[in-house]
Amino acid sequence: MTSGKQKSPGATRRELLQGAGLAVLMLAPGVTLTLSAAQAAEAGAKDGTKPKRWAMLIDLSKCPPGCNFCVKACEAENGLGNSERPDTDARWIRKVKRSVPSGELAEVPVMCQHCEMPACVDVCPTGASFKRADGIVLVDKHVCIGCRFCIMACPFKARSFVHQALSDQKPGSPRGKGTAEACTFCVHRLDRGEQPACVELCASKGGGAMVFGDLNDPQSAVAVAVAGHASSEIRSDLGLHPAVHYRNL
Repeated sequence: MTSGKQKSPGATRRELLQGAGLAVLMLAPGVTLTLSAAQAAEAGAKDGTKPKRWAMLIDLSKCPPGCNFCVKACEAENGLGNSERPDTDARWIRKVKRSVPSGELAEVPVMCQHCEMPACVDVCPTGASFKRADGIVLVDKHVCIGCRFCIMACPFKARSFVHQALSDQKPGSPRGKGTAEACTFCVHRLDRGEQPACVELCASKGGGAMVFGDLNDPQSAVAVAVAGHASSEIRSDLGLHPAVHYRNL
């Protein structure tokens, strides 16, 4: 008979990987779920600097009503909106109407907030929902059992559930029937040194409302923008510390 606390499958899997010195899990070509030891070291503290923390600032004064480029970019990059049942189509970014301090009705882009203390990770029974060393919150589709606890726990309503089999998937954004999913900050692009698709298209065709980068790098565009002007978070009262900041919210 054995004694002691039994480990969850997700925890055991992570420990096996780390014990082997690999600590890297590939979901698909070019899509890294768990960083390698070298990448984790780079994402973590180095030369006395703070760990890498990917973050986004959205200035609503530059996000005109009716503009939908961020949503379109997300759909095109991640293969969303192509199902035969539009009512079940995932929306990793959605525009939410809200009154802002100016008295006007703004359309607020809302996606996974990549919280420092993610509720979705806390409630996941298998370890499928997890946070990378650089702050990106992801779902391991090989481990997700479709319980949808994470969907219920997310205060931002940012997660979706895949109800049907999918085709014509994008290599960088593999999806699976019966699993939960959400915005990944285009992690496959980040790992190539590129910007998220929504940020890129917003800059070229939209109002340039989105700024993205390493919040812990004082020289990065997002760190300068956050430090230079007041910004706020959605549901900051929950203490989850989202990585998405808003100006003029």
